[in-house]
Amino acid sequence: MAKRLTWYILAALILGLVTGWIINAQVDNGTPEAAARLKDIAGYFGIITTLFLRLIKMIIAPLVFATLVAGIAHMGDTAALGRVGLRSLAWFITASLLSLTLGLILVNTLQPGVGLDLPIPPATAASGLETKAFNLKDFITHLVPASMIQAMAENEILQIVVFSVFIGVAITAVGEKAAPLVRGVEALVQVMLQVTGYVMALAPIAVFAAVTASIAEQGPSIIATFGKFIGSFYLGLFLLWVMLIGIAFAAVGQRARHLVRHIRDPLILAFSTASSEAAYPRTLEALDRFGVPPRIASFVLPLGYSFNLDGSMMYMTFATIFIAQAYGIDLSLGQEITMLLVLMVTSKGIAGVPRASLVVIAATLSLFKIPEAGLLLILAVDHFLDMGRSATNVVGNAVASVLVAKWEGTLHEEFSPVIEHPHAPAHVPPPPPTV
Repeated sequence: MAKRLTWYILAALILGLVTGWIINAQVDNGTPEAAARLKDIAGYFGIITTLFLRLIKMIIAPLVFATLVAGIAHMGDTAALGRVGLRSLAWFITASLLSLTLGLILVNTLQPGVGLDLPIPPATAASGLETKAFNLKDFITHLVPASMIQAMAENEILQIVVFSVFIGVAITAVGEKAAPLVRGVEALVQVMLQVTGYVMALAPIAVFAAVTASIAEQGPSIIATFGKFIGSFYLGLFLLWVMLIGIAFAAVGQRARHLVRHIRDPLILAFSTASSEAAYPRTLEALDRFGVPPRIASFVLPLGYSFNLDGSMMYMTFATIFIAQAYGIDLSLGQEITMLLVLMVTSKGIAGVPRASLVVIAATLSLFKIPEAGLLLILAVDHFLDMGRSATNVVGNAVASVLVAKWEGTLHEEFSPVIEHPHAPAHVPPPPPTV
């Protein structure tokens, strides 16, 4: 069924492109009235996409909590937890620097913004996005939830991770007395995977609606207008994929080819919905089938959603330098390296912020005296760029989970079940014996 779902999503993507193009061609005549009508039509299609993404958000918090608590309970000791955490963060920092640096090199080499020669807007012109400077105090205090109920209600993944770690460690310390609670959490994991199956059955419909709405409102011409920028960015994403998968090959050999096959379904889902969150449950199942122990994947993936968004990292340097090029603003090598380090730090403090990449870019522009209103240049095509960076985030976090499992020496044999119906839960192999 997973393979059929992939084809259904691809078919929905193509059908959405065609339908959106037809709607735009039939309605758009260049008048404000036509533009307003197209926006209304896109809004109606957007209802379906919004409902699907809300369903995804509905299952994310309990799924993260249940899988993480169960995983920590099976680790057996806090030393293993600390080791996995340190290895994860070390890789996240390395991958972020790789993504940011690659984006910086490519945007300076391809120079997609050079030649636009846009007039610099007034200093008072703004992008319309609320920006906030990085504040270490706020970032650290935000890590700990004031209320677990509130953290779950607001889908604050990082706060859920912190709470789950406390619960998992406490269960390990209590020992046998907490065994009924462990069985209950494991049962909750299976229930949430079953619910995931129900929700994913709607994915093709949501993909069709999302793509139709975007193309109908913006029109295919928007892609041609920013063709060099979009093409350059996707070339960068392709090179980043090659590097990440190459690192996976170096770690696990030819088996890395199977990783690409396993994550194909969540990757296409993330691309077509422009949402990394939408792919989270399927990525968890795909890693399980590849052989990454649930106790590793359920810890690394949620952390990765806060600290290891490789596609978003590349986009931040790429878009910031593109805007500077469009206004004819020259940045020295020292300034660009400083920008890279600033983005490295500030991007870690915006977990859970809507349109986080754009917020960080807007804050960085003002820091380097680049007109903040330049962000309006890329807002028109941000959805098409978000599709690529969301898919890249899936690849980056999948590779991170495989690497940590390999370093821990816990990578299982590959498991490829024949799923007979769409709602079958993922295979969860028994945890290895605790040392």
